[in-house]
Amino acid sequence: MASTGTDAAASEPTAGLDAVGAAGELLPSVGEMRLPSWFFGFEGGLAGAFDLLRAFPSAWPALILLVAINITVSLTLLRKRLKLAKLLWRGKGTRKVAFALVGLRIGTHVLLGALGFALVSALGHVVMALVMAAVTVGLLAYVQRTALAALVTAGKATA
Repeated sequence: MASTGTDAAASEPTAGLDAVGAAGELLPSVGEMRLPSWFFGFEGGLAGAFDLLRAFPSAWPALILLVAINITVSLTLLRKRLKLAKLLWRGKGTRKVAFALVGLRIGTHVLLGALGFALVSALGHVVMALVMAAVTVGLLAYVQRTALAALVTAGKATA
């Protein structure tokens, strides 16, 4: 399953030897392994969930539904991309991103509170949720691009 129409043409091997690994199996292309952009929207929504729940406490059923949809989509539609997901979660870069996001959230709330600008309004929490979602999507896209480049360099995927 390709994420865009242009990826479909790029995912088919053109020369048989270029796309065959050492064990003789067909190597996946970067286009086949790349996570679709809409998936990052799920992750961004989950990254902003804390502040969204602070702004709208009654929205927790929607958050649970989002988590359930995220898990279902990950295990069904993205099954072919689980190899990349496993590599990403094992990578140091992904762990650094996760710790950086937690540190950013806590640090921002502590700093704003110390400066007397604690987030108490719904608007403040919504803005913080949007910032966390944008930062999460940007960092995840960077980690994915780096991991795919490393796979191509290591000969485990084709460009």
